[in-house]
Amino acid sequence: MKSAEPLLTALLTWLLFTIPLLHLFIAPYTKVEESFNIQATHDILVYGTPTSGNIHDRLAHTYDHFTFPGAVPRTFVGAVLLAGIGQPLIAVVGFQHAQFITRALLGAFNAITLLVMRRTMRRAYGNGTSNWWAAMIVSQFHINFYLTRTLPNMYAFGLTTLAAAFVLPQVTPRRALLRQKQAIALLILAGVIFRSEVALLLITTTLYLLVTRRVTLLSIIPVSLSFFLAALAFTVPIDSYFWQKPLWPELAGFYYNAILGSSSNWGVSPWHYYFSSALPRLLLNPLVPLLIVFAALQPATSRSVSTLIIPNILFVIIYSFQPHKETRFILYVVPSLTAAAALGANFISTRASKSLAYKAATLILALSVIASSLASLGMLLISSLNYPGGEALAQLQAITRADSSSVIKVHADTLTCMTGLTLFGQNPHGIPIALDYPQPVTFEGPIILYDKSEIEHQYDWPVFWERFDYTLVEDSSKVLGRWEVKGIILGYDGIEILTPKSKPLATLNPENGEIMGLGARLLAVRDYVRKRTGGWWVGPRLSPRIHILKQDRSFYDP
Repeated sequence: MKSAEPLLTALLTWLLFTIPLLHLFIAPYTKVEESFNIQATHDILVYGTPTSGNIHDRLAHTYDHFTFPGAVPRTFVGAVLLAGIGQPLIAVVGFQHAQFITRALLGAFNAITLLVMRRTMRRAYGNGTSNWWAAMIVSQFHINFYLTRTLPNMYAFGLTTLAAAFVLPQVTPRRALLRQKQAIALLILAGVIFRSEVALLLITTTLYLLVTRRVTLLSIIPVSLSFFLAALAFTVPIDSYFWQKPLWPELAGFYYNAILGSSSNWGVSPWHYYFSSALPRLLLNPLVPLLIVFAALQPATSRSVSTLIIPNILFVIIYSFQPHKETRFILYVVPSLTAAAALGANFISTRASKSLAYKAATLILALSVIASSLASLGMLLISSLNYPGGEALAQLQAITRADSSSVIKVHADTLTCMTGLTLFGQNPHGIPIALDYPQPVTFEGPIILYDKSEIEHQYDWPVFWERFDYTLVEDSSKVLGRWEVKGIILGYDGIEILTPKSKPLATLNPENGEIMGLGARLLAVRDYVRKRTGGWWVGPRLSPRIHILKQDRSFYDP
């Protein structure tokens, strides 16, 4: 077993990077929650950052956030960093891969922070604990699915993970004090720049360090003040430039969500939601909470577990008073809670040779990690079916590639925009379309211009639809005029159990249009399996989500 340990360590290190990349490959599209940062990264890469002339007019004319500002302003810091680092890579591989590159860079940063935490755990708790932690992390779904997603939470996640690593035991008291100050500094940066709720994690972590006498108030005041001012000096000028007004985005967001209570407009969850629903789904493996409790009760691990769980559980408790709750809001606690579970798993596995009970428990733990990995893979495959907008965009580009028109106009409805339609997808060649001067065409195929207007009363005007060559719509009955169905994109609609006599909801040969994209491939798999099982099938149920319609221009000819 000892000889296999280095191989296992190397494999788990490799998986910390490749599993998030696998999620990105299988589910490459984005949803509306990620849109601000992905659109901002596109605009920086395509239109640059003007420093002369009428800067306001240039930005307002070309940048997406002036048209779709969102409920609250968000920081451009993450987008600036991704665009700056990604630009040389994009120049090499081509702009058509720009969205993948920028998301992969964010995922790589977050994976590196997980690797730092793993190595810190190895020094603090041993190789066995760090391996159990890595195995549990790579078997979780939400962490790996979100690592590459351009949410403000995921920019903050890397900093909070480093902070979690830095509060772990260190070699010497002097190094421990330095690392603890750095942890506080990182939490300040994350809270001031990316997500204001990290301030709660900063408070609970700092209070824990003070109560346990690991730091003193006088020792942390200088670092706290200096990094707070440094974070402000970083975010305020950048965001004031891009928004063209004096702005600290996270202060504006805090005022909107916490002071005005406007976050409740997006839904209200019960006080226990994070504990009864979010955390079990984040940790995924049902044995993880039991392992945390087990490790907390063992004298050999209880002190270490306290450091890992007390600040994080307090953060979740306090944050539970906020009515609007989302699973991604508490992602920051997962590495530390998983580390506490890993201490319990290692306590059991190191005693496997001493008794049959420990050996059986170790086997059960190993099987639970494998089961979680399989469940995570299943959740990934299902989640990939939730982006019909991105699928529709890709299929439309394939349909129009040989079109003789120089410009094609397309209307995209709300569902399309919310489930994968990004500026990177709209503009795969990186053309500065919003600029008024002519652009050199160095690629084959037409330029596709997208309309994303949501003024519903216009949908009753025939003249509104006459402008477009294609539409991407959920409900084709709302489209006026004569249109040809070029394709149908399916989306996830629950789990179906088909018997030999069952008639599936979606088929590969529907009467009203061709099934395209991922849904078509899944239906082919379903039909193949049913042939081999005598008609039985258990899997995702698919239903039509977006129709790709082409205008019949002869309808308007005199």
